[in-house]
Amino acid sequence: MFLRLSMGALALLAISNTGCLINAYPSNPNDRVKGLLNQSEDLRQLKEEWKRIWFLDHPSHLTPERIDGGIQ
Repeated sequence: MFLRLSMGALALLAISNTGCLINAYPSNPNDRVKGLLNQSEDLRQLKEEWKRIWFLDHPSHLTPERIDGGIQ
């Protein structure tokens, strides 16, 4: 009994998070486009932030050529 109830609650929670019950975007097409553009801009900035966190935007110090003004 408890297992069925918990599985039903979990299924209801999963369905509600997929956008079936609550729309993720407004119904007005102009507002929807603005929302999608904001989301895509956030994802683009997240990609650059990830590169900055992992220091992928800096030159490698393992190469013999020093790009950032070190010993040449």
